[in-house]
Amino acid sequence: MADATLQHDSVQHGIRGEFEAPLFGAYSKKVGMWLFLASDSLTFGALLVAFSYNRISNPAWPTPFAKESIINSTIMTACLLSSSLTMVMAVFAAQRGDKLWLRNWLFATMGFGTAFIVLHGMEWSKLIGEGMTPFKNPWVPTVPQFGGTFFTLTGMHMLHVTVGVIYLGVIALRKMFLPILGALWLAGYFLIPASNVFHYGVHALLIGLIVSAVILFLKPKVYDAHDVEVAGLYWHFVDLVWMFIFPLVYLMSTKIV
Repeated sequence: MADATLQHDSVQHGIRGEFEAPLFGAYSKKVGMWLFLASDSLTFGALLVAFSYNRISNPAWPTPFAKESIINSTIMTACLLSSSLTMVMAVFAAQRGDKLWLRNWLFATMGFGTAFIVLHGMEWSKLIGEGMTPFKNPWVPTVPQFGGTFFTLTGMHMLHVTVGVIYLGVIALRKMFLPILGALWLAGYFLIPASNVFHYGVHALLIGLIVSAVILFLKPKVYDAHDVEVAGLYWHFVDLVWMFIFPLVYLMSTKIV
């Protein structure tokens, strides 16, 4: 009788998901995210293996990253490590029902992620300005695949960070995040020079805006602690991938003067 009453109350108040039977001790949203991350790890694994194979098979592999690039990439790493800490704090705030600090910690995580994207964009702009493209590099012309592997690997990761920032913005602000995202897209499109590669890359924000709007208007909801925890899994995965990219791409391609 008690079970029937509990089931009736859960349906009546529209909180059936809270009593969802767990699969392997985890709720379906978390299982779904783990499955997505498992498949995504195969993508990054293939890119890392491709970069490593080319690095090992070419003794004349370019080493374009001098002191300035290493300092910049180290700061980028510090931003992602700090964002992992703030994401953990956001999960703790969600679990204790502290909405104010949940939002504050999510904003901090988004800030570190945005700083990473900006610093990465500066690094890309510098390399492109020196004549590097996906099909050539100015340092060792006989190794044209350096540009392709570098831009593919780091570009894929930067896209994931961008998606992560949008993901957290939706959880923190829900529909209020949409005009902010639209303003950022317009600002980026009109303020970034057409000669800059990110003039076209800023359209990723427009795609994020459209996808976020579809989700928020078709299924509006208040995101709970489970949703924040699932978002945290994604964010920590993105941070973990960078811990492989940073030494492999930057530290092992450092210019020794």
